[in-house]
Parts: sequence; C-alpha cells; structure tokens
Amino acid sequence: MQKLEGKSVFGGIAIGKVVVYSKADSMVARKHVEDTQKEIQRFEDAKEEAKNQLAGLYDKALKEVGEENAAIFEVHQMMLDDLDYIESITHIITSETVNAEYAVACTSDNFSEMFASMDDDYMRARAADIKDISNRIINILQGRSDVLLEGNDPVIIAADDLAPSETVQLDKSKVLSFVTRKGSTNSHTAILARTMNIPALIGIDFPEDVNGKTAIVDGYAGAVYIEPDEAMIEEYKEKRQKDIDKKKMLLELKGKPNKTVDGREIMLYANIGGVSDVAAALANDAAGIGLFRSEFLYLESNDYPTEDEQFIAYQTVARNMAGKRVIIRTLDIGADKQVDYFNMEHEDNPAMGYRAIRICLDRVEVFKTQLRALYRASAYGKIAIMFPMIISVAEVKRIKEIVEEVKKELDDASIKYGDVELGIMIETPAAVMISDQLAKEVDFFSIGTNDLTQYTLAIDRQNPKLDNIYDSHHEAVLRMIQMTIDNGHKEGCFVGICGELASDTSLTETFIRMGIDELSVSPTFILPVKNEIRKVDLSK
Repeated sequence: MQKLEGKSVFGGIAIGKVVVYSKADSMVARKHVEDTQKEIQRFEDAKEEAKNQLAGLYDKALKEVGEENAAIFEVHQMMLDDLDYIESITHIITSETVNAEYAVACTSDNFSEMFASMDDDYMRARAADIKDISNRIINILQGRSDVLLEGNDPVIIAADDLAPSETVQLDKSKVLSFVTRKGSTNSHTAILARTMNIPALIGIDFPEDVNGKTAIVDGYAGAVYIEPDEAMIEEYKEKRQKDIDKKKMLLELKGKPNKTVDGREIMLYANIGGVSDVAAALANDAAGIGLFRSEFLYLESNDYPTEDEQFIAYQTVARNMAGKRVIIRTLDIGADKQVDYFNMEHEDNPAMGYRAIRICLDRVEVFKTQLRALYRASAYGKIAIMFPMIISVAEVKRIKEIVEEVKKELDDASIKYGDVELGIMIETPAAVMISDQLAKEVDFFSIGTNDLTQYTLAIDRQNPKLDNIYDSHHEAVLRMIQMTIDNGHKEGCFVGICGELASDTSLTETFIRMGIDELSVSPTFILPVKNEIRKVDLSK
C-alpha cells in the first residue's frame, strides 16, 4: 500500500479505480496582425459564444447541483464582461498589433499569476476562474472542442488540475472523487465538488502508474491510499463535512463611478508594492495606480536590478492596468528602507539624511537605469513618474535634464516610449511652501502625508513612544494639504494624496471639499473610500 498526502477540499470518502485524466493545453502563437479591429471583433464574437456555452453549463448544473452552486457559471459569464479583463485584451491587441488568441493568453497569464500570488486564499482561487474563461475563449478562437472524460464505470479521477466547467461536465454518476496536483481549497471547483458529494483533494503528487489501481480517497485526512487491503477498506465510512460558505466578493460598488452626489469625480487609485498587488487593485475597482513603490524591486534583490528586470515589472503593471494611469515612484530607499548593496554609511538621523531623490541625483547611472526602464515600459500603457523627497526647484530642473538625456538615448536607439507625465511628492514642509513654484515645473503633485506629518510635527513616526502625539489630523498638516492643492490647481496640476491619510474615511469629505483630485489607498480601502465619496454632496 502507498499513502499520498495533500489538502482536502471536501471531507468525504471514495473507494474505487483510479483513472488519470489528461488534457492538451492550447498552444498559442504570437502573430502580427494588420487589422486590429478585426481581431477585436474576433475576440468579441468568441466571448459571446463562450457566454452561450456557459449558459448551457448553467442549465446542466442547475439540475445537478442546484441554483446556488450553478451560479458559478453565471459568475463566469459576468467575468467575461469584466471591463478590466476586456480592456487588457483589447489594449494588447491594439498596442502590440497581435492576434486575439495571444492577447487573451497574455491577459490570462498576467491576471491568473497576480491572483495566485495574493495572500488571500479566496482571491488566489480566482486564478483558476481566469484560466477557465480564457481557455474557453482561446478554444473557440482556435476551433477546438471541450475534452470530456470517456468511460462508463465510476472512477476516482486523478488530474493535474480541473476547471469548474470540466468538473460539472463530468457525469457525476460515474465519478467517485477527484484528486489533483494543483488547485485551491477555495476554488469554485471545490465548492461544486462538495455539493456534488464528490470527495476532492489537491496537492496530491500521484505517480503516473496509478492509473487503473484501486484507491481510497480520505477527504477528511487529506490522504489517498493506493491498493489498500480489505481491512482498511472496511475501516472507512463516508462522512459529510459542510463548510461551503466562503468569503464573497466585496464588490457591490465595483463599476459604479467615484462621484459625489453632485457629480464631482474623484480619481480613486491604489497604492502597490509590486506586480502581484495589481490583482488586488483591480479586484477592488481601482481606477489606476497612484503609487507603485518601485524600491521593493531593489529591496527584494541581492544586487542592483537590471534595466530589463525593472522594465518587465513596469511593463507588466502597465499592461495589466490596460491604459489606466500608473504612477510609479522612483527609488525611495534610505531612512527605514536600507539596501545592503548600496553600501551607505551609517547615519544618526537617516529620516533626514541620504535618501530617495538625493541618492538618485548623486548616483546618476542608477537613476538613469530606472528611468530608461520606466520610459521603455511607457510604450505599453499610461505610465506617470513621480519623484520623492523634493525640497527645491533646482532638484526638479536637474531631474528633467536627466530625463531628457534618457529620452535622447532611447531615441538614438530607436526605442519607442509613451507620453509620460512627471510629478513630485509633496512630503516636506519646504515643498509645501514653494509648491506655487514647483507646480510650474510638473504635471501633478502627490502628497505623502506620512512623511509630511513627521516633518511638520518634528515627530519620528517610527518611535512608538511618540504615538500618542503623532497626529496626522493636526491643523498644521491639513493647512499644508490645502495650500498644496490650491497652488497646484493655479498652475494646472492635478493633486492627489498617496499617504495613509488618504484612506482615513473620516477625512474623505474634508479632502474633497479642499479640492483634492485623487486619493490613492491600499487596495482593501478602495471600496470603503468609494462609499464615502459617493455620500458627499458639495452643493450642501
């Protein structure tokens, strides 16, 4: 007897023969196309056919597993109409002049990888759903049919993975259980398996020669026993474990405008620390990325990240956001974010020391490497760049000189790039006081309230002894925010807040009445802030 261990997604027992179920992956080639509108129409037609197929699966599931669990196929139909998903596909088709199959596959890979890398189990499970609907569209575009399990005897199915649509299409009278190498305990496939009384396990590294052998699937212990003896078979009894109520999407507000009662629109963006965070931003309906903390590319590396490594990260975010604005902050290390290979000397007061733009203007080649990567990535989406820790107009002018040098290098190499907006972070009292002058040099301001509060109140925000007097609602901080907004608007700059204060819903109305244009918050705060925005009535 052989024992294999994994994770349970349904606590039942199955005893029977094992059949290894395999399917051929759709191979997708990248092809250049001249008529992008034709490709978009091909995608739209395939999407509609996919919805028709899912409607048929819904009817079948309705009879077998009931309305509640058949609803996954309605969800899949809705996902096919998700604007973020559609915009990513059409953006790739038009911007890269490629075939619809490739654009769908690229979007599928990007979105599913983003969801799979999230900390939240429920959101990780959405990766399988993205793959499922994308593979369905690709199969339609390529003229392929669904591959169904053949055979008449009830069996335990062993597979690399199973999509929800494959699970429901299997004749449940002929399926005792399924075990997979991949998958998630929170996937819709797992929920369907529970409802269908089909014990299911994931993470089972079964051998290929298991095909045809008798096995016991213990959905309670998360184990599979290959070729058990009669005593063990007698020992097992089927039990049911019902715990199928999972966290539901907190997306009631998704798709609704970020507008006040009287019609003023606020740009509600997300703060992210890396590529994987884009999934949470989109899932929570971010209208853009207001702060991509690029320093994490440096913090997570053992050496200076190369231009190409950075380019891939920035390009991926730009692609996934499908034309929505992505504001990327240049390298902001120093203070509490130290990187060993930068070999920086010890400082008694690093928060006010050698950090952020000061390092970049001192180590110009490091700075230019990042700027080249950023400008190259701007050809794939709407990238904006902002510079941290600004205290003078001279700094901004020097930055712009370096930017022009980078653009010339790219021009000389015939490397395309987009029209990039340049902005600065307002996080020092000095920047606030000369914001009228700084506004003449840039396209936007983003107020970093964490450091602005620290420097304004002369309080180290890393010192727990001072927590009781660290007051981000201090009148001095709020006045500085108002001054920055007013000065920015006089010169045509849009002004946002990307610090933690942006997610403070007790101040949302205050900021809107101040005239703020954009609020950028952690993805989990997007919907609560959206809810507050939609309550504000400036006419009162």
